[in-house]
Amino acid sequence: MEKSERLGVWSLSAMRWELKGFWPWVPVKGTSMEIGSELMGVTDWIPATVPGGVHVDLFRAGLIDNPYRDMASTHCEWVENRWWVYRTVFPAPSLAGEAIELICQGLDYEALVYWNGQLLGEHRGMYEPAVFDVTDTFSPEETVELLIVLKQAPDEMGQIGKTSETFTQKSRFNYKWDFSTRLVNVGIWDDIALVARQRCSIEELSVTTDTEDGLGLVRLLVGVKAYGEARDSVSMAVDVTAPDGRIVASTQIDIALGESFRHTLVVEAPALWYPSGYGEQPLYTVKIRLEDQATGALLDSRQLRTGIRKLEYVQNVNSPADALPYTFVVNGRKIYIKGANLTPLDHMYGNVDPARYEWIVRMAKASHMNLLRIWGGGVIEKPYLYELCDEMGILIWQEFIQSSSGIDNEPSKKPAFLELLARNAVSALRERRNHVSLTVWSGGNELMSAPNVPSTYEDSNLAMLRGLALEHDPGRLFLPTSASGPVQYITEERGVSHDVHGHWKYMNNPDHYRIYGQADHLFHSEFGVDGLSGPKSIRKFLSPRYQQPVSMKQCTVWRHHGEWWDTYDRDTELFGELATLESFADCSQWIQAEGLRYILEANRRRKFENSGSIIWQLNEPWPNVSCTNLIDYYNEPKMAYYWVAEAFRSRRASLDYASLHARAGERQQLPVYVSTDGESADCTVGAEVLDSRGQRLHEQTFSGRTEADRTLFIGMLNLEVPHTVDGLYYVRLSLDVHGEGTRKQADLYLFSTEGKHVYASALNLRGGELTAVPADAWQDNGGGTFDRVYAVRNTGSEALLHVYPVEHTDLYWMKADQAYFTLFPGEERRVQVTCKRKAGELFAEPSGSDENRQPEIAFSYFQAAARQQEQLNKAGTCDDQ
Repeated sequence: MEKSERLGVWSLSAMRWELKGFWPWVPVKGTSMEIGSELMGVTDWIPATVPGGVHVDLFRAGLIDNPYRDMASTHCEWVENRWWVYRTVFPAPSLAGEAIELICQGLDYEALVYWNGQLLGEHRGMYEPAVFDVTDTFSPEETVELLIVLKQAPDEMGQIGKTSETFTQKSRFNYKWDFSTRLVNVGIWDDIALVARQRCSIEELSVTTDTEDGLGLVRLLVGVKAYGEARDSVSMAVDVTAPDGRIVASTQIDIALGESFRHTLVVEAPALWYPSGYGEQPLYTVKIRLEDQATGALLDSRQLRTGIRKLEYVQNVNSPADALPYTFVVNGRKIYIKGANLTPLDHMYGNVDPARYEWIVRMAKASHMNLLRIWGGGVIEKPYLYELCDEMGILIWQEFIQSSSGIDNEPSKKPAFLELLARNAVSALRERRNHVSLTVWSGGNELMSAPNVPSTYEDSNLAMLRGLALEHDPGRLFLPTSASGPVQYITEERGVSHDVHGHWKYMNNPDHYRIYGQADHLFHSEFGVDGLSGPKSIRKFLSPRYQQPVSMKQCTVWRHHGEWWDTYDRDTELFGELATLESFADCSQWIQAEGLRYILEANRRRKFENSGSIIWQLNEPWPNVSCTNLIDYYNEPKMAYYWVAEAFRSRRASLDYASLHARAGERQQLPVYVSTDGESADCTVGAEVLDSRGQRLHEQTFSGRTEADRTLFIGMLNLEVPHTVDGLYYVRLSLDVHGEGTRKQADLYLFSTEGKHVYASALNLRGGELTAVPADAWQDNGGGTFDRVYAVRNTGSEALLHVYPVEHTDLYWMKADQAYFTLFPGEERRVQVTCKRKAGELFAEPSGSDENRQPEIAFSYFQAAARQQEQLNKAGTCDDQ
């Protein structure tokens, strides 16, 4: 990771900032032409946060309501149509050099910058820094007034529009997407700093790694810019330090000013960097110093951390000859991609606290993911996210800021747009290429030259981006778009699918299983299933009158928080009437988890004919009632998060099936598979068929030997569908990899003999009794993080479905090492719960001031909360019509 320890860097983010709103052009005019008096703003001066966003500052000043509650965001759309002036006044620091520069990293979106009333210049775009030379006006200790005027947000398109008409590089999800509302960020979303330049500085830096014949190669590209009176050359020293602190490679050379220099340092016996699940992530520190040849004075320095690894790309097994290489190879090992799409963490992306970035990456790693796709309708994220992924072994698929629009999806060819896109792309390429986690560049999201036909390298827009990637980061794969064809969407037609998208819904029982069970795509870079957020979260952003189960067809408030993702009809078809919000959430999350698990297992069965799955989506930037995310806006993991974590485990047994129901007495043959990311090993799978009381109705055992690069078909489960009291029967698999021990999998497969309302009987299970006893005290791990182990037991007479923990203080984010598992009578699990003190939660009600209060954990299960709530309120409907 790169550190901000360059000479003479003085951040202005810590200064006291103020913010004021105006009608357009008023800040430039200042006074009325007609009457000569000051033109007052639409707000007074209010405290501002940098980095940040206008909406959060307005909320904290009491000038807007919580835009995330009910439909209040519609009352805030005036904000994007005003001009906003940021102001700070400060004594100039004691900086000295040949030049002093003001560097604004995150002006969103179009800005005028004034230094003591003098216009320094204008800037457009949120990803390319605005750099102004203030040498002639800078005087240490003198008072400086810095004004940054942000014009109203450009009128860009949201999800529905014409991609060919795109004209900005502004994040488009802000303008309304299926998982967000229209709430267009305006503000300074990254750092602002003064930088003192000495005689020269490092203008360009590329550090990439490779291996050859057992040696580690650290390849440098360094460009040096001269300031003031130029001289012929300076001395450059480079040290590479191993994780244990030893300097393992170094060089010192003379370099001419104004030129680029390439050099390769060799590291013997390197500790290799691997993606999560395949090995460790040792990081080497690379430090570059520019020194005056005569005096040895330090002129500039840069320091970053990177991993040493060889990165390659190969075609899939049995791949068509014209397919792109969708299998990633790290240090000679094929990596099966287990990932998710990352949306911006918040509509107000400038206000995202580092703790939120760290938590979401840790949640990805904890669910056994090894890749995040940073989607082209969002943002090119801040460096800190990539640093975290370097540390945790999460590969990055980075898209440029382009996306489909529905009416047409063809990349824009507007000359002004292409010039802007190129500048922003070069800035991103040069800044992100130094991260070892970065693995793939893509031209954008769902770009198509015709319906269902992804754009290719032949498109002039994408050809330009490909050329820039080849110039600035030649070692990494550039894909034209995601999906990359030759068809866009998943299909049952065989032989035509390479990288595909879709679907985003549970495709109904039994169609879901046919569609995904028969597909033969090479890669699956976007797909999902929708499900409700938990009641704990929903009650934070919906008023009490809207907290009953309802279809989005009947409730505009629910529609405002997830219009596309209405699961009401789906869930009532599978479960029957749903009387409470808790019951609706229980059932909706179950089907989301079930649908996603099957897709992941179906894809993984074809490893490396299929080389990976990237779920849409890990997170959401604002609170939805229902969405395709695994973790909701408040960082509450849904049931699908835990079932995905099980499906992504390094070693696991899985079951193939064609439907959730079968007739009692019918003969079934269900294939059993074992997937592994490790080396070959002998294994045994035990299969049990049980009823809701835990009675074993059938047992089989299978043995075989796993292979690292393919999934093993280990045998066929043959059974006669049992007659059970409630029509439910369960298949549970246990995997014993010899020498590693047996682990009962947290998920099992639940089937029904009912054709209509397949899972209705599950709503009536009442014979379970849950106890959860702490096995130890809370362990303080520092940084506001605590662990505790609970012994969770079913002491009743019926199965407890989907057992999960809940944190009740709402002061902490929480995850468990397993959740939403089923306990049969007499069974016990030991569950480790991890809690982290919340930080940076926007638009939230005060959560209390007791900083010493520890987490409070209780365990619940399917329908337990629903039955409790049913005692408290009557079923109702949304009354906003």
